[in-house]
Amino acid sequence: MNRTVLVAVHTGRGAAIDSARLVINRLVDAGINVRVLDAEAGEIGCGGAEAVPADPGAAKDAEVMIVLGGDGSLLRAAELARPAGTPLLGVNLGHVGFLAEAEVADLAAAVDSVVAGRYDVEERMTIDVLARQNGRVLADTWALNEVTVEKQERMLEVVAEIDGRPLSRWGCDGVICATPTGSTAYAFSAGGPVVWPEVEALLMVPISAHALFAKPLVVSPRSTLAVEILPDTPGGVLWCDGRRRFELPSGTRIEVRRGAEPVRLARLHGVESTGAPFTDRLVAKFELPVQGWRGRVRP
Repeated sequence: MNRTVLVAVHTGRGAAIDSARLVINRLVDAGINVRVLDAEAGEIGCGGAEAVPADPGAAKDAEVMIVLGGDGSLLRAAELARPAGTPLLGVNLGHVGFLAEAEVADLAAAVDSVVAGRYDVEERMTIDVLARQNGRVLADTWALNEVTVEKQERMLEVVAEIDGRPLSRWGCDGVICATPTGSTAYAFSAGGPVVWPEVEALLMVPISAHALFAKPLVVSPRSTLAVEILPDTPGGVLWCDGRRRFELPSGTRIEVRRGAEPVRLARLHGVESTGAPFTDRLVAKFELPVQGWRGRVRP
């Protein structure tokens, strides 16, 4: 059976180019077909790989998509991989890299695990978002980490809604609606809780709200979250994973639900990966103090 792997790389990092060449050569030597995105192929300059357009067809029938970069690179890759259902395998070349499965020091071992088929696939929740003003659709899109409604110049005046019932009115800099995966991203910076990835939930986190009740909320994955920008107040802007931007005039209603399609992530066997357990990843990424821990008392 022919096997195909799509490789994407943050070409703005010099070390990433060398890493991409190592990955491609190792895969080709193992008899695996390799695709690279045509916008990156010239800088990689590696023979044996097929250059393809950067559209959802790039990941079609690919066994896995290896992404070399930071979380931003992986979020960009998710836009290509999600429609095809192709698992993403992130190799962290950035700073925090919560979405990555391996660090660059483990790159060769990670590729060998892919070649040997030593990996599992897990699904991460996404969110779908619909923004409308007077029945006119302004945005119909999705996100893996979060959707944010943010001010442009002056403070936003919004009403938050959960499952069709009004919750509170906030004067604020914005509102974040996030997945558990996104709980360690923008929502974390805004004071939201860290939610383990296997927990199914939706988060709503106000940003710098001038209100007595403006706490982060964790609700059912079956809930519908809504934010209404009040008429006669300044408009805002909608960001999806910090990548897709939409203007929001005053009077816009933004609805957020669990996404119809998940993003799939590859989890490796036998590699000192950043993927599991999640507690260890938190400790490593945030350099949390755990000195003095003795472990579970054994009988």
